[in-house]
Amino acid sequence: MKATWNNTLIAESDDTVLAEGNHYFPESALRREFIAFSNHKTSCPWKGQASYYSLLVNGELNTDAAWYYADPKPEAEMVRGRVAFWKGVKIE
Repeated sequence: MKATWNNTLIAESDDTVLAEGNHYFPESALRREFIAFSNHKTSCPWKGQASYYSLLVNGELNTDAAWYYADPKPEAEMVRGRVAFWKGVKIE
């Protein structure tokens, strides 16, 4: 699986986990040079608290375009250490 945004490869892995229609990539699959800090957080009833990354590619910022669960609830343990994308990031 590949995650691309702004014509740039953000992550690539043969080991994604599918949850609620989203592919969660291992953190090690991220191209860190395109990952920017975000302090945004949301809460999911069954996965727990989500933290976010923004993407910075070719001078363009895609705010909060990736999310992860640093400490997921037990029933969502399969997404620990993984990152999913939205906001125009193409997954194929």
